[in-house]
Amino acid sequence: MTPLAAIIAARIRATGPISLAEYMQVCLMDSRYGYYATRDPFGTAGDFTTAPEIHQMFGELCGLALAQAWLDQGAPAPFALVEPGPGRGTLMADMLRAMRQVPGLHQAADVALIEASPHLRGVQRDRLGPVTHLERIEDIGSKPLFLIGNEFIDALPIRQYQRTDDGWRERLVGLSDDGLRMGLGPVVPLSQTGSVGDIVEECPEGAAFVEAAARHIATHGGCAILIDYGGWNGFGDTFQALRNHAREDPLAHPGQADLTAHVDFAPLAAAAIRGGAVASRPVRQGDWLRALGAEARAARLAAAGDGGAMAALRRLTHPDEMGHLFKVIAIWPKGAPPVPGFVALEAHADHA
Repeated sequence: MTPLAAIIAARIRATGPISLAEYMQVCLMDSRYGYYATRDPFGTAGDFTTAPEIHQMFGELCGLALAQAWLDQGAPAPFALVEPGPGRGTLMADMLRAMRQVPGLHQAADVALIEASPHLRGVQRDRLGPVTHLERIEDIGSKPLFLIGNEFIDALPIRQYQRTDDGWRERLVGLSDDGLRMGLGPVVPLSQTGSVGDIVEECPEGAAFVEAAARHIATHGGCAILIDYGGWNGFGDTFQALRNHAREDPLAHPGQADLTAHVDFAPLAAAAIRGGAVASRPVRQGDWLRALGAEARAARLAAAGDGGAMAALRRLTHPDEMGHLFKVIAIWPKGAPPVPGFVALEAHADHA
């Protein structure tokens, strides 16, 4: 049993089973033993590899997409360039390098990161130099907000509900003789349809974050691009743990494995619309990167001697790799041009 597992078990004995949201929050962010609070989990030496760690072209294309959105909205200055959950700072570093090609943009950008982990804040300062760290979107003031979040929402705490004969019950983490185990709580009022055995997931923090960002964008201008693995109006248990690049039981090693869930983009788009902004239809990551010129960029890099560029292009865009699993949505103000690569989602429409 890990030290954090013992702490969680003691808490459950004292106060009863806890929600998956509480379990994820403790496992990922406990100040002494939490996964993100104590380590750098990225890359081949860690537990997983994100798109920015695969190749520089991912961040460059993301940066140029934001740059075009900035130009399309009249090149406001100053503006806040914000990344939540920025990992090592790799994506931001690659974006800034590409953005320096756009006259006036770099000087207008006030770079800020939203990061809860003190350990990762230090890693980000090492990569980017002095940088502003924020606690929440509301802390940026009244500047236009240009935001990108890559694999940010998937790590936010979720709640799960399972349909039983007598209604929906929340799935909770409790105890058995062998340690932590999943169980069901009392019946809860849930307005979902479903058959017995169905599981649905909710990410209240993700929806709240997107609504706050959309409200700021609707009022002050800017845009947001959110990239993650997931789908639209999803059902099923997607809660998972990754350790040493392999999946394992999410209850097996609390604090020593990454915990995530697939992102349901439908409630995020709805949250953006509630915030007064325009939300896009979801786009496959591979399709979006190709629309931004990923194939041409990879070819140029390969011609210049980058031996890994074409393999990276396949990994980022191919349907059998990240190309279809990962989706992208964008948010922009009403009346502004769409963010490059996106089409507006009609309110109340159902897009798979």
